[in-house]
Amino acid sequence: MPPDPSSLPLPLPLVGPGLTGFATGFSLILAIGAQNVFVLRQGLARRHVFWVCLVCAVSDALLISAGVAGFGAVAQRVPWLETAMTWGGAAFLAVYGGMRLRAAWKGEDGIDAAAGGPDPGLRAALLACLAFTWLNPHVYLDTLALVGAVGAGFEGASRLAYGIGAATASFVFFFGLGYGARLLAPLLARPRAWRVFDLAVGLLMWALAAGLVLR
Repeated sequence: MPPDPSSLPLPLPLVGPGLTGFATGFSLILAIGAQNVFVLRQGLARRHVFWVCLVCAVSDALLISAGVAGFGAVAQRVPWLETAMTWGGAAFLAVYGGMRLRAAWKGEDGIDAAAGGPDPGLRAALLACLAFTWLNPHVYLDTLALVGAVGAGFEGASRLAYGIGAATASFVFFFGLGYGARLLAPLLARPRAWRVFDLAVGLLMWALAAGLVLR
């Protein structure tokens, strides 16, 4: 005998909005960006992976909640906010990209050498993680504007289910990326592989920084 729909933990009418939120959030966060590359690198080095993933996911959840609640319309009334975030984010990406290019120039023989080097510590990792999240104008576009715009089509409990679905996508993605990164360890354990990875990351950070100020 099929279960009584009224006895299910989540009412069936809310499953659709929840799945819509999950699909919307996951599709937006899937694109390669500075935040994702940082999480990937932490996962490869196996440093503070849980806390980095948690900070990214919780930050996204807070921004998604604000977007679903309609904060995007409020943010549009502060014209200087986008400019400040753009230049602040570009400066941070340029500096971090320079650090990675410097590491590539010095050279590190694979993951073991990189992970065995000096660890800047949990505090430094979390500060960098927060900067990648909160100084990135694209994060606000994705969460406050795009996720919020789709969520505006729902009302009441359906909007709540949509927001929960979108926030859940962030947790699934970041923890999957952080802990799944170790699957690439055999590849990056090869000589000079980590050096090439740092070079690619550095160039990507500079490209993203240029994209912010030239758009």
